[in-house]
Amino acid sequence: MKMHFCIPVSQQRPDALGGRYVLYSVYLDGFLFCRVRYSQLHRWNEQLRRVFGNCLPPFPPKYYLAMTTSMADARRDQLEQYLQNVTVDPKMLRSDVFVDFLKLVQLDTFSITTKKSSLDVFLPDGRSIQVEILTSDTAERVLEMVSHEIGLCRELLGYFGLFLIQFCKEGKFSVVKKLADFELPYVSLRSSEEANCKVGLRKWYMDPSLDSMLMDCRAAVDLIYMQAIQDIEKGWTKPTPAQRQKLEALQKEDNQTQFLELSRDVQHYGYVQLDPCTCDYLEPGCGAIVSVGNNEISCCITLPDNQTQDVIFQMNRVKSWQITFLGTLLDMDGPQRTLNQNLELRVQYSKDSRSQWFVIYTKQAFLLSSCLKKMISEKMVKLVAENPEMQIEVPEQAKSKKYHIQQSQKDYSSFLPRKSKIKVEKVDCVFGTIKEEDL
Repeated sequence: MKMHFCIPVSQQRPDALGGRYVLYSVYLDGFLFCRVRYSQLHRWNEQLRRVFGNCLPPFPPKYYLAMTTSMADARRDQLEQYLQNVTVDPKMLRSDVFVDFLKLVQLDTFSITTKKSSLDVFLPDGRSIQVEILTSDTAERVLEMVSHEIGLCRELLGYFGLFLIQFCKEGKFSVVKKLADFELPYVSLRSSEEANCKVGLRKWYMDPSLDSMLMDCRAAVDLIYMQAIQDIEKGWTKPTPAQRQKLEALQKEDNQTQFLELSRDVQHYGYVQLDPCTCDYLEPGCGAIVSVGNNEISCCITLPDNQTQDVIFQMNRVKSWQITFLGTLLDMDGPQRTLNQNLELRVQYSKDSRSQWFVIYTKQAFLLSSCLKKMISEKMVKLVAENPEMQIEVPEQAKSKKYHIQQSQKDYSSFLPRKSKIKVEKVDCVFGTIKEEDL
C-alpha cells in the first residue's frame, strides 16, 4: 500500500546566480520530512530506473519555459503521486538507492551533519536504552541496535517498531507517529514541533493473537508484557473488575505468560488509542475517544447532552478511507512550522447494504490510517495461511518471508489536500524565471 507522502506546499527561492528555483516541502505522515528541488528528485528517479527499470511510476517531465501557476500546481500534484506510488514496491523501499537519497535529504533539510551521537529509546515500562548511533542511522538500523541490546530475536523485529511519543503531564502520553524504516530517528526527534517527544519502542501489530508468535523469545515477551501493563495503567485497555483482580495477582507473581493470555480477553487489549477528538457520528461535533485494533475501530462517542454511546466499525465493512488537510499554511521562512495541523479522516463503510461516511477530526489521522493499513496487511497474511494457493507480498511482518499476489492489491486509503480550505501564502503562487536544470 502507498505511504503517506504529500507535498501540500512549495516555495520559490532565489539562487546564488540570480535565478530562482522551487523548493517542495515533502510531508510524511503529516510531518515535514524534507524539502527538495525538482532536479534532486529527477536525478533520484533516473538512479532508480537504472536499478528497477520501467516498473517505476511516471515522473513529471521537465519544462523548458517558465511555469505558470497552474503548471506549478500540476507538477506538485504529480510529484506527490510519484512519491506515493514509488513506495508501493517493498523491494524498492529497502534498496540502497532509495534509502540513501532519503537519508541525504533529511539531513540536508534540517542542516544536520553525519556524526556519532547517543539516542535514548524508551521502553513501555519507562526505562530507556541508550544506543550509540550515527545521526544518519535509519529507524530500521536503530531498531536492530536496540534489539541487540535487549536480546530480542532478529527474526521478530517485524513485530516491533520505533515511535515518536509525546509525554504529557500526569504521566499521560500520546503516540505521535510510527517512524518509517528509512526515517532517521535522530533527525525526526530534533525536527519535531511537538514538545517533550521521545523515541519509544512498542509492538507493531493490531491482531492480539499474534502474541503467540513471540512466546519463545524472552525479550519479546518482556516487551509485550510491559506494554500490556502500561496500557492498563493508562486506561487504554479496559479489564472488568474480576479481570483486573486476576491480572494484579498474576503481575505480583510475575507470571507473564498467564498475564498475557488473560489480557487477550480484555477489552481493547493491544489497541492504539488516539487523543480525544471530534466526529460527525451520531451528530456533528460529537466528542470521541477512538481506539483501533483487532479488526475494528471502536469509538466512545459523547453526545451534546453528555450521554455516551459505544460504536464499533468492523474492518470488513470498511470500503475505503481518505485523509483531508483542513489547515492553513504558515510562514515558510520560519523554522519547520509550515503547516497548521488540522486533519480529518473520512471512513467509508457499509451499513444496511449501503455506503456511508464517518468523519473523525484528529491530528493523529495519519497514525490512524497506518493502523487501518496494518490491520488489512495482517488480514491478508491470514488469508495466505488459510488459502495456500493465494500468494501475496507482505512488506513488514516476517520480512524474511515473501509472498506474491496474483491479483492487484487494493489501495484503500488516500490523501486529499482540500485546497479550498487552505490559506496559501503569496510566495507559494508566484513563479518567475526558473533555471532549466531545476525544471
